Amino acid sequence: MSDSKKQTSSVLDVDNSADKEAAKFGSRLLNDKEAVFDHNAWDHVEWDAEQEAYAQAQIARHKGAPVPEEEQDQYHEHAPDYWNKFYEKNENRFFKDRNWLRIEFPEIFNTTHSDAGRQHIFEIGCGAGNTLFPLLQQSQNPDLFVYAADFSSTAVQVVKSNPLYDTSRANAFVWDLASPTIPEAIEPGSLDIVVLIFVLSALSPEQWEQAIKNIHTMLRPGGLVVFRDYGRYDLAQLRFKERRMLRENFYIRGDGTRVYFFTPDEIAEMFTTQAPGQGFTVEQNAVDRRLIVNRSKKLKMYRVWLQGKFRKV
Repeated sequence: MSDSKKQTSSVLDVDNSADKEAAKFGSRLLNDKEAVFDHNAWDHVEWDAEQEAYAQAQIARHKGAPVPEEEQDQYHEHAPDYWNKFYEKNENRFFKDRNWLRIEFPEIFNTTHSDAGRQHIFEIGCGAGNTLFPLLQQSQNPDLFVYAADFSSTAVQVVKSNPLYDTSRANAFVWDLASPTIPEAIEPGSLDIVVLIFVLSALSPEQWEQAIKNIHTMLRPGGLVVFRDYGRYDLAQLRFKERRMLRENFYIRGDGTRVYFFTPDEIAEMFTTQAPGQGFTVEQNAVDRRLIVNRSKKLKMYRVWLQGKFRKV
């Protein structure tokens, strides 16, 4: 379960956001294991033998009791319906300003400067507009236009009903990243940045190739993909109960939505082994490991996220 070292510093989604210092990835190292419960979070934590054994035992348990084959098709065929139900239940409560984006991906917010010139950004899997609205709020650039799409029609409606939604500066619509065609609203080779935050994990492995092809088609030469998603053996994966595994490392949550847990090698292969003229160069392909602790209950929770930047060849 060894991971490549992270190439840059990173900020993670911390369960206890009140701990401001813990929000800086790389700033708090656990040098004394006896001090593990002194703070809410620790960075760059290597797993010990006990955690390694626990992870392997959990995966073995999942494999021993997968989702029955006769039930699996519904989760693939009706994937948008499950996400619609998710957003119907959560509505605007799901919106969360991703403050870490400003540190992790400054390229996104550089487009908001008054002198940045023409910039077209596409937030794929926009949800409630977690990237769209912070961009619109901060933008001083009259030539910045932001597209936002989700394959949940309910999510798109949540975006459009937000008072910050402005059709002169943004366009939100329903679209599936794994569709055989790119959206009608977007010209091939017209995008400067594609934002891909916790999106690929909702697709089945068979859909990855088409998804990357679509992204490549929409980006201009030299255009950038910023990526973040779930890493292999993240706490969310290990906590799954029986009858949740669709296939190895691919699960359904309790609400029926799907989630895959990646390795850096899988992400690198996805972006760099496309057909000639459809690939990307890797600027970042990194692992964020963090140990979150509940000091009152003396619980240790290991989180793993992947983060990357990929530039169109």
